[in-house]
Amino acid sequence: MKKTVLITGAAGGIGKQTALFFADKGWNVIATMLSLEEADDLKFHPNIQCYELDVISTISISNAKDAILKNNKKIDVIINNAGVGYRSFVELSEDSKINDIVAINWLGVVKICRAFIPLFRAQKSGQFINITSVAGLVNLPLGNFYHSTKQAVESFSECMAYELFDLNIKVCTVQFGNAPTSFQKNVTKCPETSVKSYNELMKKVSDVLQKKSNKNTNLTPLIIRKLYHIAENRIKNLDDIQSDLMLIL
Repeated sequence: MKKTVLITGAAGGIGKQTALFFADKGWNVIATMLSLEEADDLKFHPNIQCYELDVISTISISNAKDAILKNNKKIDVIINNAGVGYRSFVELSEDSKINDIVAINWLGVVKICRAFIPLFRAQKSGQFINITSVAGLVNLPLGNFYHSTKQAVESFSECMAYELFDLNIKVCTVQFGNAPTSFQKNVTKCPETSVKSYNELMKKVSDVLQKKSNKNTNLTPLIIRKLYHIAENRIKNLDDIQSDLMLIL
């Protein structure tokens, strides 16, 4: 029987490429995204089903879950991949941008896990793979909000891993650096300001991160293969939780 994986934020970047990789390996892939207009070529793959799902909306998650379970009796793995970036100085940060990144990067993971734990519990098995970032382990200028949300997912995931262990529901996180996807180009940045040092630092940080992304040409396939390896090889015992929570590429 085919295994089934649900991937959030599958319209582009790592999410889309991971969906295609798993599908080509024979997995049944549930690719979720904000709008089916973003499904692009995913919808034509015989092993991929596309669903609309907004990770910040409890109602959207519930509706998507109902629709998904009408067509799928079991889900083996959920990859919480949806995420956004926000590069801003604290002084110049905006409430709406802070709310967005917290809602998507952290609360989105919380809400997806909360919604699907009952399914995993009924199945007596399941695995969450929560994608965080090296930014969840180290701190850089202008990463105030992105780093904070990724660190929050790290802590949330470890706590949840212990509380779900006796239910045969596994949890791990995967941290990686700047992959050559569209992510850096789509990062929201605060506007230029009259503070010269702010402008100079913004340019310097943005240039460095884009340069690293362009340099890491082989990182994306490594990340995808790591996700596939974790999905195929579940955590075996309690001692493995901490090691799998610290998988860094």
